[in-house]
Amino acid sequence: MKITQPPPLLHMMRRLIAEPSVSSVSAQWNQPNVRVIDLLAQWLAGMGFRIQKLAVPGHPGKFNLVASAGSGSHGLVLSGHTDTVPCDDSRWRSDPFTLTERDNRLYGLGSTDMKGFFALVLDALRELDLAKLKHPLVILATADEESSMSGARALADRGQALGRHAVIGEPTGLRPVRLHKGIAMECIRVTGRSGHSSNPALGNNALEGMSLVLAEIMAWRRELQQRHSNPLFEVATPTVNLGHIHGGDNPNRICGQCELHIDIRPLPGMDLDSLRGELDQRLARTLAPTGLKLERHSLFGGIPALETPASADIVRAAEQLTGHPAEAVAFGTEGPFLQQLGMDTVILGPGSIDQAHQPDEFLSMDQIRPGIQIIQQLVHRFCMT
Repeated sequence: MKITQPPPLLHMMRRLIAEPSVSSVSAQWNQPNVRVIDLLAQWLAGMGFRIQKLAVPGHPGKFNLVASAGSGSHGLVLSGHTDTVPCDDSRWRSDPFTLTERDNRLYGLGSTDMKGFFALVLDALRELDLAKLKHPLVILATADEESSMSGARALADRGQALGRHAVIGEPTGLRPVRLHKGIAMECIRVTGRSGHSSNPALGNNALEGMSLVLAEIMAWRRELQQRHSNPLFEVATPTVNLGHIHGGDNPNRICGQCELHIDIRPLPGMDLDSLRGELDQRLARTLAPTGLKLERHSLFGGIPALETPASADIVRAAEQLTGHPAEAVAFGTEGPFLQQLGMDTVILGPGSIDQAHQPDEFLSMDQIRPGIQIIQQLVHRFCMT
């Protein structure tokens, strides 16, 4: 088989960034990622990888890519997502879909979060002889990480074994991460009966019921923070944020319905479904005497917390190669879904999370060569020895 090397790194970044692949829970912003997947598939196939292009069920135009080289088990997976968040062009100094070099930085939507990682991976692999792989190497590219994580969920549901060790190239400043908090976003709706405000007996005020809900959630938050703590995190306890509330329509009407949205960030070891069940029981008990109707539903499926043991081979290797101890972060990743497939997972990639989701997102060019070297060393360690 004739091997074709991929284009130069900056050419790959330019092509990847030029293909819009926004994912969003809002239909007006949501876009397919298939053109990004096809670019990666073309380059990786030319290098000799076996290509699986997997449609994400229920999400037209969304695909995962599994590109494999070598054979056997216990290999290495290098993983990233192909989508970006939406952007406001007017807040950028340059076109977000045109790679722009300025001040030793590469600007563009996805430059650091995280299309740039794929360009570094392919550039790293051009210098390696993949015919010498003793264990499989898999490049994984997913859909919709920035919204529903439908791509990673589909892979977990599919259950295909991919490898034993995984590195997700989210921007960590090339410092390994082995723990992150989970995320749940919940909608709580209280429904009563509207009526004229001159006589409270004419209705049942949902806003007053929501005040009881708010007090109960804050009491629950205090209890969670007393019960759970992990000093490895900057914020050592789980958090519950009261993020959005809306109720009623006029001062002279008894509020008939009120809705609250909250964000829950559990620590590793805290189960999302158990937390939801505990919240449901507490709120139902609180509102039982009021006659108000209570509903709760999840705004999205949630992301479990991640904890990879400090003793895992991939953690030790990442710490040794970077010179940094593995850390804990508050943002979520696809790591828990890869764990469900039996992989010890580390988050490790170029760029800073501070640049993610920001106007003028950039990848500092001084992260490129060190990032390529770390990728090459990981492939040598886990696939070639």
